[in-house]
Amino acid sequence: MEEVRTRLLVVDDDSSVRALLRDYLEGHGYGVAEAANGTQMREQIGRELPDAVLLDVRLPGEDGLVLARYLRENYELGVIMVTASGDVVDRVVGLELGADDYIAKPFDLRELLARIKSVLRRMQARGPAPVAVAAPEPSKPQKRLRFGRCEIDLDARRMFEVDGVEVTITPMEFELLSAFIANPNRVLTRDQLLMKTRNREWEPFDRSIDIRIGRLRRKVEPELGGEPRVIRTVRSAGYMFVPDA
Repeated sequence: MEEVRTRLLVVDDDSSVRALLRDYLEGHGYGVAEAANGTQMREQIGRELPDAVLLDVRLPGEDGLVLARYLRENYELGVIMVTASGDVVDRVVGLELGADDYIAKPFDLRELLARIKSVLRRMQARGPAPVAVAAPEPSKPQKRLRFGRCEIDLDARRMFEVDGVEVTITPMEFELLSAFIANPNRVLTRDQLLMKTRNREWEPFDRSIDIRIGRLRRKVEPELGGEPRVIRTVRSAGYMFVPDA
């Protein structure tokens, strides 16, 4: 019986980069497909769903950040963003959109391989995606949970102001909300929040969680610009959700 190889998709508009990565990764036992842009990426995924996508941020047409959102909203697979060296904004936005990891150009191929293996291990640890169930009838509205000045519909993964106006949230913001709701009045460290949201350990000087918390506070805190009461900072520890604030 033929062995089923782990499938990777390299999305980069530089053909020499794609050829380099394909040769290297196939030499380590992976099946590798290529795409130069978003259109080709969708065509490749339509032919065969990969286990992980190596996605360059700087692409013609739809950039990698747009494609990362598309992948996270439609598929259960690993996403590794490739960013320009020192471009912190792209890294933070990519992680917020749901990427599992990032690596900066120029990168060492051995480091890239290690990151791919790490993402694949975490994907395997998550297990299969939950089986879809039939949506509830319109006559049975979903229960919403209060979170600061907003309400969260956990089933629909949506957030609303108390007057019913929907508030736009990213997939990462929803995962943060879910983690806080599951742990009220309990301090969650940055490491715990990263593990609960993207199964990724916190690294020194990694401020992505702090940036996401700041954006989330602007959406849920009762007093804009005031002292945070709903998502409180616990000095030298992490953050805590206080439901009755």
